[in-house]
Amino acid sequence: MPRFEPFRALRYATDDIGAVTSPPYDVFDENTRADYAAQHAHNVVHVDYPVESDGDARYETAAHTLAQWISTAVLTTDATPSFSLYRMSFTDDAGRPRSTVGVIGALEVVDVGGSGVLPHERTTPKAKTDRLDLTRATRANLSPVWGLSLTAGLTSLLEEPGDLVSSFVDNDGVTHRIERVSQPNRISAIRYAVSSHPVLIADGHHRYAISRTYRDEQRIQSADNASELTMTYVAELVEEQLSVAAIHRLYDLSAPQIISALAEFYVPRATGPVSAATLQTMDSTSCMCLVDTSGNGTFLEPIETAFPDVREMDSARLEYALRNTTHAVQYQHGVDEVLHALNTGVAQSAVLIRPVSIDEIRRTAHTGDLMPPKSTFFTPKLRTGLVMRSLDA
Repeated sequence: MPRFEPFRALRYATDDIGAVTSPPYDVFDENTRADYAAQHAHNVVHVDYPVESDGDARYETAAHTLAQWISTAVLTTDATPSFSLYRMSFTDDAGRPRSTVGVIGALEVVDVGGSGVLPHERTTPKAKTDRLDLTRATRANLSPVWGLSLTAGLTSLLEEPGDLVSSFVDNDGVTHRIERVSQPNRISAIRYAVSSHPVLIADGHHRYAISRTYRDEQRIQSADNASELTMTYVAELVEEQLSVAAIHRLYDLSAPQIISALAEFYVPRATGPVSAATLQTMDSTSCMCLVDTSGNGTFLEPIETAFPDVREMDSARLEYALRNTTHAVQYQHGVDEVLHALNTGVAQSAVLIRPVSIDEIRRTAHTGDLMPPKSTFFTPKLRTGLVMRSLDA
């Protein structure tokens, strides 16, 4: 089973933590990055999201900025190793108040196929040099991988408050709260609990893969024990600790072409203009929704006999049904974002799918059967900058 260790956290010294943090780098574009950069001179995007127009020098610039912030006490390093409890309070898509808690620590980096740390979905081809070059330059874990623990009762172990470090409410109304745990007996209990069962990677597969590559480089170059671990947020794999949204599909095929390609697998039923309310109808009728460039939808009701040995997941069934159709696919969360992509010509059609169930996520952990790429979108997103980990501390 994987090691899970406390570390000397690197944290912002300011009380205005909302102004200096950001969502994960991979959920927004350079225009939004510029907004965060303008928000505060010390916003984490200056380090975590180097500007592509600066070329290869952007990584050294990020490293210089990080070093400067540390030397001028913009960022401070904890005196002793600790775990960080990360609590989020929010209202979910169904209007229900929710609270979740996980713990940030340093999780062991294991080899592909190794025991203890498991993927949950296949990853899409993606340039990995950006995160690798940034890690090489900064020698830091700037944002956490998101892991799901199979340890029953981990949540109850995290319920007791730690020492408050920071708390703020973001623009979406989500409260983010970080608490330090430094008591030796509690550190031991959390370390043992997380290390006693496998951890499933929920979000950050590429970041974890980069950690593996970087670890291998360091093994050749030096005895760098810090790179044997990577910063990870771990929560218990139970329904009350997770809010899972769908990642919808954008296609280069027109809506009529999609309907034709899916004729053997789905019964189409025209509906009106698509909105966020469409998702509720999809849930109640167990169907997907095809959207054309005008924003009108067609419900797709599955023909159950058409999917032999295919998991009851929209992403898996859709992938199976289109396996012999030449097409390109992009991924987008949020109905409004999908409609914008269609309106601006990014895609010729889209298919809205339903979120994956917690049971299916748990099944992946136990069977090793990976989901198709971009099957899950875990929300709310962890904030980058609340906790960082220097590999030199």
